[in-house]
Amino acid sequence: MPANDVVLEVNDLHTYFFNKRGVTKAVDGVSFSLRAGETLGIVGESGCGKTMTALSLLRLIPKPAARIVSGEIILDGEDLVPKSNKEMREVRGRKISMILQDPQTSLNPVFNIGDQLSEALGIHKPLSKAEKVVQAVASLRNVRVAAPERRLKDYPHQMSGGMKQRVIGAIAVASSPKVVIADEPTTALDVTIQLQYLRLLKDIQAETGLAIIFITHDFGIVARMCDRVAVMYAGRIVEEAGVRNLFNKPSHPYTQALMDSVPKMDRTDRLFAIDGQPPPLYALPEGCRFADRCSHVSDICRTEYPPVASVEEGHAAACWMLDPKWKK
Repeated sequence: MPANDVVLEVNDLHTYFFNKRGVTKAVDGVSFSLRAGETLGIVGESGCGKTMTALSLLRLIPKPAARIVSGEIILDGEDLVPKSNKEMREVRGRKISMILQDPQTSLNPVFNIGDQLSEALGIHKPLSKAEKVVQAVASLRNVRVAAPERRLKDYPHQMSGGMKQRVIGAIAVASSPKVVIADEPTTALDVTIQLQYLRLLKDIQAETGLAIIFITHDFGIVARMCDRVAVMYAGRIVEEAGVRNLFNKPSHPYTQALMDSVPKMDRTDRLFAIDGQPPPLYALPEGCRFADRCSHVSDICRTEYPPVASVEEGHAAACWMLDPKWKK
């Protein structure tokens, strides 16, 4: 794709927590890019840095403990890292927004849906009250909410989980952002509603050219939704590839282990589990962070972090097995 199709570029992003334990490296050198109309999946175990990466992009990290130490977040040609809080309020919602995991805690229980949608719409555009209502109705209609005029008067407790998640989606795309981060948006939904919601996101993306970062644990959702996948482990991306390449040829031992952990209908033996636990982010090892859990570990894995090696065009992984040094 042409370079001007890139709407988001993250370069060597480091987000650290400073506390009594020392320095916790929640995001430790993450780099990726995202094009218009593309969906990038971010997968990995809990605590690997997925959500903290997303919050860093929005500059919503918990302060004063956390701060972005270095790196660039280039959104639509602008670096977000040096921007002030006031400047970021102009960016959030208008250029980048986020669909949070739990719709019940994302909506304010004391305001009706119309008030919450109108607030999101009025932040970036000087709209009259009547104009806000018209656009709020249109936003609900875009996410396939039935009888949107009546639903504006409803409170969150009067809606089902799937309907609340649609409202969250409506708020996220109300100001036509270029990038939406979906942080496990289907976790609280049952399987049939999940499918409807995923189809809805794809429809909105097809109509608007929206770029999506989809954070999930579910490889089934990755296969259905994503164009590319970044696999995170202990604060770093260890493998990145097109979704088809990742499923057909996983190259990092951690990715292979995640794939093996997925239940299969024709499997009759015991389910595979990855031994051990990820290293604590405040005491990371010098070498590969997956070394203690890897069945292919060698001496160099414990002393040096592996360089990122190209498997093929558009597919790269950080593993010594892909480097000539590993065989010596």
